[in-house]
Formats: sequence, C-alpha cells, structure tokens
Amino acid sequence: MSDLMKQSPLGTYVGHLNKGELAYQVCKDDGKAFFYPRAVAPETGSSNIEWRVSKGLGTVYSTTVVHYKGEAPLNVALIDMDEGYRLMSRVEGIDAMDVRIGMRVKFKTHPGDEKNLPYPVFTPAGDVK
Repeated sequence: MSDLMKQSPLGTYVGHLNKGELAYQVCKDDGKAFFYPRAVAPETGSSNIEWRVSKGLGTVYSTTVVHYKGEAPLNVALIDMDEGYRLMSRVEGIDAMDVRIGMRVKFKTHPGDEKNLPYPVFTPAGDVK
C-alpha cells in the first residue's frame, strides 16, 4: 500500500479490514453515520468526522441474484448496519436464492490478494436480534 493510500480514508478503511474490522465514519456535526469512507461528510460537507468500528451486525434491506453464464448464481444485497448506515455486499454461506429481506447477518472480511483489496461480506447471523 502506498504512503498516500495509508493516509487516505480508503487506506484507513482497508487497514481496519485487514484487522478483521468493519470501520465506518460519523459526522460529528450532525451525528449521522455514513459509508463508503470519504474526506467529508456527504450531507453536511463537514470534515469534522470520526472513525468507528462496527459491531458487525445488520439486516438485509434488499437482495437480488445475478446469473452469469456458466457460473453459480451470485447474491447482491444492501445491508442496513445496526449503527445506521447501509452498504452493498453479499451474503455467503447459503444459496443465493435463500437470502431474504429482513434476514439478520454478520460481517466477515473477504481477504484481498495482490490484485484486489479486502472487502466486507456477510453470513447469516441466525437468531441474533
């Protein structure tokens, strides 16, 4: 990772993912959580923001299944995190067609490699409320 990326919001986010943490930001002016990492808050334009680490639990807000020719179906889901922000990801560990709106899920890091950064994915959380 370049020195510039280490100092950027993306670098901070990736650093947390490398430690198995899902980090997000909160605008200190209005208290709203947001995701994807950025240098200023999306609603206020304020740079008065702080990093927090998610507890990793959320609820499927929306889901769809993508079918690529010759490959297994792929789930794509919007996840509402308990801390108040939403992100796009996927739910693993179950058939793509079995992911349901309202399903509770928990975060895990999908490791990166030499070509791709790590990224968050989710698994069913069972009966976690």
